Amino acid sequence: MQISTNNLVSITEANQNFSRVARMVDENGAAIILKNNAPRYILMEYSQVQNEAMASDETVENVGRRIIEKHRRAFEELAK
Repeated sequence: MQISTNNLVSITEANQNFSRVARMVDENGAAIILKNNAPRYILMEYSQVQNEAMASDETVENVGRRIIEKHRRAFEELAK
């Protein structure tokens, strides 16, 4: 995830103007909420969280198979 200064919001501002922060998420994909000038929370769309969870559930074996299939010709050439 890329962090832009446009996505940073103080916890006070998030508390007082949540609808503005929600619009920021709609426009930029996420908002970083700062507490004591340090990143503390991330607000993002639920669908994006679901996509991240599915990707992290993929096993190493499945990733390996996918990479091998995608680059099979290169691996076969290297094996010669």
